[in-house]
Amino acid sequence: MDLELSGKQAIVTGGSKGIGLAIGRALAAEGADVALVARDSATLEAARETVASQAGGKVIAVAADTGSDADVRRMVAAVVAGLGGADILVNCAARPNTGAVYGLDDFDEQDFNDHLNVKLLGALRTARAVAPLMRENGWGRIINISGLAARATGSVTGAVRNIAVAAMTKNLADELGKDGINVTVVHPGMTVTERIPGLVADRAKALGVSEDEVRRKLDAGTAIGRLVTAEEVADVVAFLASPKSVGINGDAIPVGGGVPGSVYY
Repeated sequence: MDLELSGKQAIVTGGSKGIGLAIGRALAAEGADVALVARDSATLEAARETVASQAGGKVIAVAADTGSDADVRRMVAAVVAGLGGADILVNCAARPNTGAVYGLDDFDEQDFNDHLNVKLLGALRTARAVAPLMRENGWGRIINISGLAARATGSVTGAVRNIAVAAMTKNLADELGKDGINVTVVHPGMTVTERIPGLVADRAKALGVSEDEVRRKLDAGTAIGRLVTAEEVADVVAFLASPKSVGINGDAIPVGGGVPGSVYY
């Protein structure tokens, strides 16, 4: 299937590693020009070289922090200068969620605010900065990467920030849909990225079990019997970024391999 992305310009925040990097690769492979955005310049440049070596289109790197409105506006201006515009925005930037559960007495308000600032407000800042470009062209796609923690207890930070991103997505979809801009949210579950080996090792040590046992339990938590890979999340995002996804707007798309025993409608 031709996703009709050739010649489109895409911004991917959080694009230096993990799911964001996989999304950058997928969009570039479909012919889009891609701007990878992240805070760490060295890691970002390495990611740019990796994507550029596998793509026929233009790939640029712009170091920026979505936690800063000035940084976001500077980044978008740099993308316009480097690519000529922005048709697609994928908001993937986020602070890693440790999964820490805070009781009322030890709740870390600053940590909570930092998570919301980068993920929720960062996505809103970036959408606000690129929406005028999309409106001018009468077409655009904004995909917000949230997470299945929105549907579970166990981490106040994870649940609240992801639910908030989903609520923001629906509001933006209703506002921008008439301008030809579709806005969707993708909920990955635990996903195979470069972080998984360390996470498995830490969990095995904490529980006093083998790493193989931890991995089996993680795989058993999905209906397909294994964790979804970053590339499989990126495939879904690439479709949502395409003109062929016009019938999907404001909706949440789970990409976690299915949650056994639960019905969502």
